[in-house]
Amino acid sequence: MQRPDARTTARLLLTLSLAAGAVGDLLLDGPAPGINVVLMTALVLALGWVVRRQGRAPDPLDAWLPVVALVLAAGIALRADPFVGLLDLAGAAAFTGASIAAFSGLAVTRRSLSVVIAMGAWVVGLACIGIVPLLAAARPPAGAAPRRLPAWVPAVTRGLVLAGPLVLILAVLFASADPIFRLRMDELLGIRIDLGDLPGRILIVLGLTWLVAGLLAVAAQGIPALEGASLGAAVPSAALATTRFLGTTEALVVLAGVDLVVGLFVGLQLAYLFGGQDTLAAAGMTYSDYARRGYFELVAAAALSGGILVGLEYSVLARPRRYLAFATVLVGLTVVVLASAALRLQLYQDAYGWTELRLYVAVSIVAMAVTLATMAAFLVTDRTHWLGHAMAVIGVIALVALNVISPPAFVAERNLARVIDPSLVPPGGRATLDADYLNVLPDDAIPVIVAALPALPAADATQLRVRLHERRAELASDPALTSPFAWNLGRERARAALETVR
Repeated sequence: MQRPDARTTARLLLTLSLAAGAVGDLLLDGPAPGINVVLMTALVLALGWVVRRQGRAPDPLDAWLPVVALVLAAGIALRADPFVGLLDLAGAAAFTGASIAAFSGLAVTRRSLSVVIAMGAWVVGLACIGIVPLLAAARPPAGAAPRRLPAWVPAVTRGLVLAGPLVLILAVLFASADPIFRLRMDELLGIRIDLGDLPGRILIVLGLTWLVAGLLAVAAQGIPALEGASLGAAVPSAALATTRFLGTTEALVVLAGVDLVVGLFVGLQLAYLFGGQDTLAAAGMTYSDYARRGYFELVAAAALSGGILVGLEYSVLARPRRYLAFATVLVGLTVVVLASAALRLQLYQDAYGWTELRLYVAVSIVAMAVTLATMAAFLVTDRTHWLGHAMAVIGVIALVALNVISPPAFVAERNLARVIDPSLVPPGGRATLDADYLNVLPDDAIPVIVAALPALPAADATQLRVRLHERRAELASDPALTSPFAWNLGRERARAALETVR
């Protein structure tokens, strides 16, 4: 027999989830991303805290998780850059899921990376299917009360409750898809079935209800499949030997091969890129052409080398001195690869100016360099069990830094400065205005562009004013951008700046 308290809890979770779905539809359906994402994130976190499992206090070390979730969500309301907003959204979702698991009493921060990944997979899975056991638990128990009605009445009633929304959704969808079906339904029922955007709104409410119910189930019940198992705290490697599978010899072979390839490349860099040997004789191209290319590929190579190190650290059975020596050498070589990428990027940027993509590459280089330095310190001190946590912190700091920098404003300010003051451009570089690129930058760049208009050449200023007037009309007329739930600091600053353009 189903315990009444469990049934009551299930019904409460379903009710709260449905309410959250309705609120989510109001906040998210129609308005552009902005303060609505912050409010929805705060709502889910608050509900998770309210329904958290009793008797299992959250780990104090996990107190930072919901704070980071809200900070990253707030980035969507502060910056109008879609790409940075997408990164913020992904980070906020990840830390919200981690917070929900922590609310249930499962320690997250002190666990090893492999266990955190396993937890993440369970949270995602339960968010997708967690409503199913809640619906089952919410049903009345068999034989719990004396029957005062015919046996078929409760069953038919429950069936109608379940079928009603489904029939309505199908009818609306069919009516929206087929005008003949809509006419026949109008004739049959004497009412109009064309309900505008109702089908979409119903689906959004149900979808959000489904996901929130799964998350609240995690907060209220934990993750049963992990409760009885060792969760593998982030302790020295020997305690996690059971999760490792790669032999030391195999790891040494991998490291030796990678060290050899990266070492050969680094040797060439020291000779030609940093050493100034004749690139024209060696490769048939000038030094400037040689140095201003390949930084994307080098960043990818450095990321792959770092990924190999991380993968080995979490899979190798033993870490003798030879292994540590090879790993430390690879860290040093990869740092040189990153230095090569940074130099090439700087030379290219000096010649042609900034783009958002180049800025993202620059931030990635810095983040990987800090990660490699941290890895080297952990290798020396035998603390690589904290590497996953350090990578998460470095990633969050890099993402917050992007929000603070505001890539569109950063890029626009520096490229406009090159046009206003050509002395900033090195010999052979480009000092002309790329108006087409400035016009496609997100709204965060608009205040910078407006401020620079008086100092720009007349032809360039006129070209930019045309696009600025168009954007002012879009911001004033698009319902998705005028909704109060779409409030965004970057767009509000853009509106204020555009009002000054004549």
